[in-house]
Amino acid sequence: SLHVSSGEHIAILGPNGCGKSTLIKTMTCECYPIAREGMRARIFGRERWDVFELRKRLGVVAAELLSERTLHTRGRDAVISGFFASSTIWPEMHVSQAMRQRAAAVLDQLEAGHLAEKPVGEMSAGEMRRVLIGRALVHNPEMLLIDEPSNALDLAAQSELRQTLRRLAQHGVGIVLITHHLADILPEIDRVVMMRAGRIFADGPKTELLTEERLQKLFGVPVTMARRDGFYHVW
Repeated sequence: SLHVSSGEHIAILGPNGCGKSTLIKTMTCECYPIAREGMRARIFGRERWDVFELRKRLGVVAAELLSERTLHTRGRDAVISGFFASSTIWPEMHVSQAMRQRAAAVLDQLEAGHLAEKPVGEMSAGEMRRVLIGRALVHNPEMLLIDEPSNALDLAAQSELRQTLRRLAQHGVGIVLITHHLADILPEIDRVVMMRAGRIFADGPKTELLTEERLQKLFGVPVTMARRDGFYHVW
């Protein structure tokens, strides 16, 4: 079983295919667990949700949210789409002036105001990730769910992204971060859940779980680990 408290900073770590992204989709009700006796999935204390109401309380950062149909969407509209739990703005959606102002403020907060008019299809991977974070934050969610944040980012973009996430964590935004890269685990994250073959392998304080021996068991390969400035690195 897994319990995540509101405002908690947690990393879910494991190899590809272990079920990390499926867990995120279960939390956002994109996937549903197989019904078995005694099995429960509660989100914010409730088992039954209007999916769109739930997603307005969560902020999801996942590259798949920006697809081919959003390539012509400008940065500001991609952020505004977070109010509607959508991936773009459709004609039937009413966008208020307050929404536009909030989207502009979030982009400025992320030092991404210059992306407001830029089409998503012309953005770099790092710029897209900032827009996705803005989309996730625009409606003041109770929790951020971040799936593989550093995928496809170069070293500079990874560093910028981690500093952005650190600022959010320091300002009280709860973060659930899904990754197979130890370097993604922020210093502000103090709990790690390890997953292997669709099950929880270990769950506990970061300082206790992130050891070479345990990581070797999790990933099945020899591991050498070092810690520097609160971040963990392996090779």
